[in-house]
Amino acid sequence: MSDFLTRHNDLLAPVLAFDTEIHAVKAEGLWITDVEGRRWADFSCGTAVTNLGHNHPAVIAAAHRQLDNLVHSGCIVRYDSIVDAAERLRAITPPGIEKFSFANSGAEAVEAAVKLAKHTTGRQGVVVFRGAFHGRTMGALTYTTSNARYRDGYHPVLGSVFVTPYPHPYRWGMTEDEATDLSLNELHMMFKHVVTPKNIACFLIEPVQGEGGYYPAPARFLEALRATADEHGIKLIYDEVQSGFGRTAEWFASDHFDTKPDIMAMGKGIANGLPLSAFGSSSETIDAWPRGAHGTTYGGNPVSTAASVAVIDTMDGLLPHARELSKRTFERFNEMAERHPTIGDVRGLGLMIGVELVTDRPSRSPDAEAFKHVEKHAFDRDLIVINCGPDGNVIRFIPPLITTREELDWAVDLVDEGLDSWESKGA
Repeated sequence: MSDFLTRHNDLLAPVLAFDTEIHAVKAEGLWITDVEGRRWADFSCGTAVTNLGHNHPAVIAAAHRQLDNLVHSGCIVRYDSIVDAAERLRAITPPGIEKFSFANSGAEAVEAAVKLAKHTTGRQGVVVFRGAFHGRTMGALTYTTSNARYRDGYHPVLGSVFVTPYPHPYRWGMTEDEATDLSLNELHMMFKHVVTPKNIACFLIEPVQGEGGYYPAPARFLEALRATADEHGIKLIYDEVQSGFGRTAEWFASDHFDTKPDIMAMGKGIANGLPLSAFGSSSETIDAWPRGAHGTTYGGNPVSTAASVAVIDTMDGLLPHARELSKRTFERFNEMAERHPTIGDVRGLGLMIGVELVTDRPSRSPDAEAFKHVEKHAFDRDLIVINCGPDGNVIRFIPPLITTREELDWAVDLVDEGLDSWESKGA
């Protein structure tokens, strides 16, 4: 073990799980460089954050300009970059999302969105969907069910949080319609047997489940939630922390659907690596939230919001390229699925793609060992990929939006080779 890793392990809490042992000293574009000068292409995007690649020059320049003028406010003074960032968000978020507030992390944005729903409806119940990931703070942890181990040692979690199934067609061995019907039936049975709708402040849902396995929501499921919410005065909250800012080759996953939210939480790619998140709703809803009912010291930091302005101004021109990359990636993985029995399912939206690996297709048994093999094969050849799903068997394929077609094909080829070597090993 290097002296650096010895110091690292001696000083830092082991509770944070690092995916690699890379001692990074620089990052630019796709590439992370270690202390010895070796480079890896980062197809983890810093866990779905650096959608523009590392250290994008426009983002860095905007942050530098702001650093020279004002670094912190703490809600004491007002400044341009926070207003500029909110103006940019209003221009790209779904209709009805009109006013915003900023925070530091996705979990904070989600918790604030739920607080807004509770305060403005006067209700306390929250309905969440099994397989979701909404964060790791105590409130967000209660809403998170992507993996039960996230709750280990933290019970009891918050009350009046009700978990109902999110449609997982592949995992359940069903068609999308069958999975949607099952999930909607379970929701209505919950309202019949567990809690009545008049107690529910909000539905909190990811339009594409992230940590849960990269499952896009069926359009009909979201439409039914919208109709149920409207019928009973429930707020529909979209958690777009991971699926926003070009990750699905549109500004947000909600752009792929006709159904729009009442409240929206955003984060990760919003400032391309600087700590920032946001939540927004209609003017009517947010204006009903009284002054002082929520607050933050660092949220909406001048440097982070300046970076966010640069992200949004830069990303607009990249979305057509991201759509082309998405089309190419799905073509490649779907062709590979015809050759590789280890690939059980290919799903996602845009460049938020999950490739589920299984021991065999008839059983759909998750194969985490296959992922580990592919991960190591790629890593040894200078590519970083990470997983998702409760069994750790889904390749989370999330290249930066700046990736070229040649770089994309190189990365997919490495996954293909890794599956070849895994399957030949088991033959």
